[in-house]
Formats: sequence, C-alpha cells, structure tokens
Amino acid sequence: MYADKNLTCKECGQEFVFTAGEQEFYESKGFVNEPQRCKNCRDARKNNNRTEREMFTATCASCGAEATVPFRPREDRPVYCSECFAKMREE
Repeated sequence: MYADKNLTCKECGQEFVFTAGEQEFYESKGFVNEPQRCKNCRDARKNNNRTEREMFTATCASCGAEATVPFRPREDRPVYCSECFAKMREE
C-alpha cells in the first residue's frame, strides 16, 4: 500500500527517505502533509525552541547529599536526591 518516497529537505536541501512505515504512522495520526524537513533539521529546529532549564541546588532531606533540582526548593517541603527519591518511589 505504501512505498518509500525520496523527499528534499526545504531547510538543508538534502534528500531524505519518507519510509512506508512513517507514511502509515502519519496517516494513523491524521497528518495530511508530508514532512518538509529531514530528521536532523527537524531535531535542530525542535531544540532551538527549547529554553534552558534553571536548576537549583538543595540538600537531600534523607541522606544529606547535595542535589540539583529543576525547581526552587521551599523550606516547608523536603527535597531528595535522585537516589533517595527513587528508593521512596519503590516503597
């Protein structure tokens, strides 16, 4: 039903393959347009729109180690390092 198609990236001008599997996926999601950029250009464009996350340093409430977290720690809530947080989730 589907056959691989060679398309040209509108960003870099390189030829890329729009595989039969990708075409089937696009149809299942209801996409009507073929991709206009190759995977590398799509990824680069996606990464350019991301803002860098601000990270904060805190002390783990369980083991006392230094932890880096993507939110501003508050005095009224404990903060855990990755290892202690994973152990808590297992319990």
